Amino acid sequence: MGTWNTPQRIWLTGATSGIGKALAQRLMAEGHRVVLSARRQDKLAALCKGFDNAAVLPLDISDRDAVQAAGKRIEAELGGLDLALFNAGTCEYLDVRAFDVALVERVLTPNLNGTLYCVEAALPLLRAARREGRPARLAVTSSASAYMALPRAEAYGASKAAVSYFMEALRLDLSPEAIGVSVIHPGFVDTPLTAQNDFPMPMQVSVDQAADAILKGLYHGRKDIHFPKRFTLIVKLLGILPPALRFAVGRRLVRDPQQEDAA
Repeated sequence: MGTWNTPQRIWLTGATSGIGKALAQRLMAEGHRVVLSARRQDKLAALCKGFDNAAVLPLDISDRDAVQAAGKRIEAELGGLDLALFNAGTCEYLDVRAFDVALVERVLTPNLNGTLYCVEAALPLLRAARREGRPARLAVTSSASAYMALPRAEAYGASKAAVSYFMEALRLDLSPEAIGVSVIHPGFVDTPLTAQNDFPMPMQVSVDQAADAILKGLYHGRKDIHFPKRFTLIVKLLGILPPALRFAVGRRLVRDPQQEDAA
């Protein structure tokens, strides 16, 4: 993959774990001016040790006031952003036998609302970059689950599908301002979050492979960055099947709670 001609001013959330950590390490090593956000300052400080081109900005993206304050701080220190890369999120799976709205809210709040709070704070900074004559891009991590409904993914899949739709609509409305929008749809990636999954994860890739795919896609200005393609293309295809066929495919993935209880 290529690299940008000049160091970029980049804000990355979810920087201390999984894909975000791999991205942070790559961006710092490439010499970009990176603002790294996550909830724990100690992990951020450890990640940035030895780099003078990175700044830490502890942040809970679910707190809109805190996100707005973070945007103001970045504006004061960098003047603008060339790339806003919002990767923070969480995942929990729903058991419909004990339907839990609190679980759904725990997933929707950071994945959807938190992402939108970050977009709100970043747009003035991206517009500042455009006024300077620099390219500007907004990138958000969704999921391949946004392409097709999957068992137990009511909360996670809905949050990611909403993010994907929002960002695709936003891309249309930002096009007159020449602000690019990329939506990232990973398949299964080997992270601490997916390590908790209790089901097979076909064609899983490493965080380094994920970071490679994301940075390559951003460098080329791709609108939909999805990987690994041998997996995501299958899910995309399944997602456009008629509802009855989608249901038949999805139903085969449903675990039988009664058999599990008897085990």
